[in-house]
Amino acid sequence: MPEKPKGAKWNEPPVEITDLEFRSDGGGYLKKGNNQIFLISVDGGSPIKISNFKGKIYSCEWFNKKELIISANFNKNIDFEPRNSDIHIYNFSSKSLKKLTSRFGPDFSPKVSYDGKKIAFLGFNDKFLGYQQNELYVMDKDGKNVKNISKDFDRNVTSIFWSGDSKKIFFKYDDYGITKLGYFNLSGQFKFLVSEIGGLSQGRPYSGGSFSISRNNRYAFTFGNVYNPSDLAVGIRGSKLRLTSLNENLFELKNLGEVKEIKYRSSYDKLEIQGWIVTPPNFDPKKKYPLILEIHGGPFSNYGFRFSTEVQLYASKGYVVLYVNPRGSTSYGKKFANEIHHNYPNHDYDDLISGVNYILDKGFIDKKNLFVTGGSGGGVLSSWIVGKTDIFSAAVVAKPVINWYSFVLYADNTSIYYKYWFKNFPWNDQDDYMKRSPISYVGNIKTPTMLLTGEKDYRTPISESEQFYTALKLNRVETMLVRIPDSSHSIASKPSNLIAKVNSVLYWFDKFRK
Repeated sequence: MPEKPKGAKWNEPPVEITDLEFRSDGGGYLKKGNNQIFLISVDGGSPIKISNFKGKIYSCEWFNKKELIISANFNKNIDFEPRNSDIHIYNFSSKSLKKLTSRFGPDFSPKVSYDGKKIAFLGFNDKFLGYQQNELYVMDKDGKNVKNISKDFDRNVTSIFWSGDSKKIFFKYDDYGITKLGYFNLSGQFKFLVSEIGGLSQGRPYSGGSFSISRNNRYAFTFGNVYNPSDLAVGIRGSKLRLTSLNENLFELKNLGEVKEIKYRSSYDKLEIQGWIVTPPNFDPKKKYPLILEIHGGPFSNYGFRFSTEVQLYASKGYVVLYVNPRGSTSYGKKFANEIHHNYPNHDYDDLISGVNYILDKGFIDKKNLFVTGGSGGGVLSSWIVGKTDIFSAAVVAKPVINWYSFVLYADNTSIYYKYWFKNFPWNDQDDYMKRSPISYVGNIKTPTMLLTGEKDYRTPISESEQFYTALKLNRVETMLVRIPDSSHSIASKPSNLIAKVNSVLYWFDKFRK
């Protein structure tokens, strides 16, 4: 640049981007360079950089006094194979790196046993499926004798910890919409311990939560269910003792909606679907109530028997709320989740509408007051639904994908979606991309539809919502675009945003409530 004239106010210099992954939801545009490992004294002081890696480091723990065990991807093709991580031992004195795993697929979360003889880790053989479950492996400290000890366990294993005697590995998993704690011994024998590990999200009833294990195998965990946000509980050998009731004073003043589990069969192929129905306080089954179908995102995630501020707020305004886990949801095994592999959205629509019909048959729902909403993957399905049926009086489509062609080239994680969710690049397979895009069916839509998205959402960028909004406007369908300022994909991470979202949904549904 030439020398700036005196008193001139120039813009910031241009930003030059050469990386495939150049921004992330919640993180914005990424800085150049790689994360490194630093060492700092427990007494404080200046951190010392002890690595100079080219690649991505995902986790780092002590292996012994001079070595670290790390999960990282140092492969040359990292931009196009970001999941292909391995376990390494790094000696920060000699700067030497020893690779312990080498299969194609992610190997991560290494944990060294207390006796120092074994390493437990998570991973799977990458087959480019939309949903792939973590398996639990154990190997010798030198990387030999790798053994899959969870091969017969058809659930996703997360958050592993060794027992104090180095003979068991504790872990967390989701099962039929409930988060549970269990362990494997080194022979692969499984033992269930405790359920209702509560998520820490207060918005919708997603899985989550955390736990820790002491050297004598006592556990502490976040306990929660549909009637209380997470509290602290402890136990040993399957016991459960709740220690806190942090919201007791609040719930003494509130009447919560009752939550009941339901199961029904999909009209498409009779596949069993699990769900939950929330009725308003003082519910009277002899009366007629409006219904909200609330759809989870992901799509590879699950709703369950967990507290939800949003659902309870809808119920408090007189709505019956239905939320279900259609095909593609997790916590039911690999086959159920991959029912939507290269086929999303499609028959998950049948699962959802079958749930609505199941509730209609109960007799307490007003058929003229049906509403639908969902966020992220739920935004995909709610925008898909209004293009397929006009049974709903209104819809709120939150942070959706409505055009898969534009999404795979504009969202973050650009090295993932085109390869795991589709068979080919969009320009080589336009028909499949558009066949599965809700924008293709916008000409069918008659349902008044609100679009709601964060302005800094890089997971399902607001340009997706803007396309759909404009298409609805051109088609003369009543619509509204709600932009959440300074918000990423996680709208409800700020309480004020959660309130604004719920208020927007209720405003729209009340407007068209007959």
